[in-house]
Amino acid sequence: MNKLARSSGVILLAAFTLLPLFPQGREYGRSMVISQQGIAATSQTLASQAAAQILAKGGSAADAAIAANAVLGVVEPMMTGMGGDLFVIYWDAKTGKLTGLNSSGPAPKDLSPEHLSKLGMKDMPGRGIHTVTVPGAVEGWAKMHQRFGKLPWKDLFQPAIAYAEEGYPVTEYIQEAWAGSLTTLQSQPETARLFLPGGSAPHVGDLFRNPDMARALRLVAEKGRDAFYKGEIASAILETSQRLGGTMTAEDLAGFSAEWVEPISTEYRGWRVFELPPNGQGIAALEMLNIMETSPAAPGGPYNADEMHKRIEAMKLAYSDLRFDADPRFVDVPVRGMLSKEYARQRAALIDPKKANCAVKPGAPVFGDTTYLTTVDKDGNIASWIQSLYSSFGSGVTVDGMGFLLHNRGASFTLEPKHPNELAGGKRPFHTIIPAFMEKGDLHIGFGIMGGSNQAMAHAQFVSNIVDYGMNVQQAVDAARFRKLDANGCDVWIESRVPLGVLQPLSERGHQIRILRGYDAGHMGRGQAILYNSTTKTKFAASDPRADGSAEPEPIRP
Repeated sequence: MNKLARSSGVILLAAFTLLPLFPQGREYGRSMVISQQGIAATSQTLASQAAAQILAKGGSAADAAIAANAVLGVVEPMMTGMGGDLFVIYWDAKTGKLTGLNSSGPAPKDLSPEHLSKLGMKDMPGRGIHTVTVPGAVEGWAKMHQRFGKLPWKDLFQPAIAYAEEGYPVTEYIQEAWAGSLTTLQSQPETARLFLPGGSAPHVGDLFRNPDMARALRLVAEKGRDAFYKGEIASAILETSQRLGGTMTAEDLAGFSAEWVEPISTEYRGWRVFELPPNGQGIAALEMLNIMETSPAAPGGPYNADEMHKRIEAMKLAYSDLRFDADPRFVDVPVRGMLSKEYARQRAALIDPKKANCAVKPGAPVFGDTTYLTTVDKDGNIASWIQSLYSSFGSGVTVDGMGFLLHNRGASFTLEPKHPNELAGGKRPFHTIIPAFMEKGDLHIGFGIMGGSNQAMAHAQFVSNIVDYGMNVQQAVDAARFRKLDANGCDVWIESRVPLGVLQPLSERGHQIRILRGYDAGHMGRGQAILYNSTTKTKFAASDPRADGSAEPEPIRP
């Protein structure tokens, strides 16, 4: 029986010929936003607009990103917020230097496999207080503002405070994610009280207010990051944790500091592509590109069975090596080995061009839901910025009286003894969220595509669309994507815009295809991208039609 499965019926049309009445048009839905001023691209228009207004006031790309991130925590409460972690790649237009920031927090010092075992847990829980690691977002905002900010800190939070206090209309994709998270929302009384007004999720267009979150944002705006890690918010986090039996201490919060890191990179057909080093999964995107580079891109565009087969198989090989990825402060992660071109050739040799591999094993390298946004200011500085609660509504735990959720990033730990990512107090978990950057000559692109394990493979698809097929940033974001949940098995999810003539030969090679909606944000993530031409000073921005967002140019000040 055919392994293709559609969620809706298939209509076959008789072939016929049309005389072209108009020149051939584009095959993507949105135009790029093009400006000589700054631009902000986010997954929610209100956040993009807030960031554009910050740019118009003379703010830097970092200022705009903080403002957008704060608004997103209000209008996308299941995706992002003060209770999550943050990663950034920042490009300085004047020096051409890239700076990386890892603001992911560690597990509480007293959280251990032994502690969970005493509670009867044999596996790492997926939700609840024991999945909460130290939230890094606010510390990351402070570090970025101190180094790259221009406007006063308190000014960056005024739009978010206003939306939390006065309310905002719930948008389409966010309502869908909200309504799909009832079990998590009902798991904690405070969370249900706040996010299920009247006992149900808001409908599209309903006005949602969160005065508790406005209070927390105002504390951060007025008293800085210490309000979160040492002050009133810290006290509320600890009281909430203690009430639920958590292990977080005042020392865990007060002792946290984000880490400046050097981005890692590879060259892909003349472009230099950058990700952040472990504990994130960006290294898998680079390894996947290295494997893909060992053979030429198939002609005719990415919707080609040979090209898609290669991409899927390269992804499996790269993702199997994520077993080695963990906090490098605790384990030796073979970064250099995983990025070796020779290692990529060895891995690529395992790809059978006519058959899917359903049992991929990790190699032997030499040892040595989420919100992405990107901003560029008028000077060309680019912030590639990603922040997340991990699962939809994170741990399900809302901080008492503060209106924001704590993430469940600790669910990424394992309790498997001696595994690189085994839970340990003070250790950062493996992270899925990754910002990215690529450049060639005078072209510089900040980009990211969120969505859990999807991100590294989505990054590689985006890069290939730009480099191999000459797409602009909007085309590359729009293009139909595939997703594989893990390295093993032959199952693969593909958006329905990929032609049946491509899916059929993939099925014949053993891929077990599940066809999703044409623009499936839930499985394929939501991307944003900004390209800056440092010669012409022109910026080009893209926002994913899978989301409720937009790319908003900085308005000209009168």
